[in-house]
Formats: sequence, structure tokens, C-alpha cells
Amino acid sequence: MQKLSAIVVALCLMTAAGLAQVPTAGNVFFGYSYNRGNTGVSGNGNLNGWEGSFEGRVIPHIGMVADFGETYGTLVLPTFFGNFNASTHVSSYLFGPRVSASVGKFRPFAHVLIGAAHLNQSASGGAVTYSETDFGDAIGGGVDYRVMSPLSVRVQVDDLQTRFFSGLQNDTRISTGLVLHF
Repeated sequence: MQKLSAIVVALCLMTAAGLAQVPTAGNVFFGYSYNRGNTGVSGNGNLNGWEGSFEGRVIPHIGMVADFGETYGTLVLPTFFGNFNASTHVSSYLFGPRVSASVGKFRPFAHVLIGAAHLNQSASGGAVTYSETDFGDAIGGGVDYRVMSPLSVRVQVDDLQTRFFSGLQNDTRISTGLVLHF
């Protein structure tokens, strides 16, 4: 019985220690995203979609961010047989630190995120298809404006870099939406 009690106490203490490592403040963002995209195969074009992120603060002004986004659109795809309109889908899965500070109702922030990006392009009913997953990163920032206690509106601008087909693409990604603070 003493061994069981000791195990239960040890597990409770380990759980409490683990919970102490969980961020006590942070936010969740979801909104519209515009990407002036270049895929390395096609020319520049307008892609629209969504972006979502989760930030957990590790110390007062620094947090860790998980950022996910998808944009869709039609880009011109040049081929040997001529130009085709290609259905384009770009996904990004990025992680990294964010620095922020609250100034009244405003909370400006800057971040450096790294991870992966995935491209899927299809033209002529799937006759011409390109797909690749490669390294991606985003350097940028934005500002949250607190509307009420747990809710803010965000505007964010990033330089989203992808490396599809051994090239370097620098895209401008602009996002806006709602932020729920906890």
C-alpha cells in the first residue's frame, strides 16, 4: 500500500511539474490570407485562402508560434505546348519565436518562422500536374488591436519564402482576422 501511495504522489508531482511548463498566456488566430504567389513553375499571381496560428508565451514578451495556412487560385502555367491556366494550391506549416509587447490597446509583434511548404498545381483537367514539398520560412510581423478583453483584430504581413523546384520564391503574404487571447 505504501508503494502505491508513493507512486500516486510521484505521478501527481510529475504532472504538476509538467503543467508548470505549459504556457499560461497566449492566443489563437484565424483569418483571411492573401498571397502574391510565385511557384517557381508559373508566374506571379493572386492566391486567396486562410491562415491560422497558435502562440504560447514562454516568457512575458516571447512566445512560440505554430502557423498554418493555405491559399488557392489560378496561375498561368507555361508549357512546351503553350500557356495553361493552372489550379494552384499552396500550403505552409511554419514554427518559430515571436516577440511582442502591449502598448495600450495595441500589441505589435515580429516573428521568424521556419518549416515546410507544399505546392500542388494542375492544368488541363489534370493532364499537367506539378507537386512538391520543400523548405519554407516567413519573416514578418503585424499588430493586434484589442476590441474587448479576450478578442483582438490582427493585421499581419510576411515575406513568405519557398524553395519549390530548386528555386527561391519570395511571396508577400497579408493576413487579417480575429485573435482570441487566453
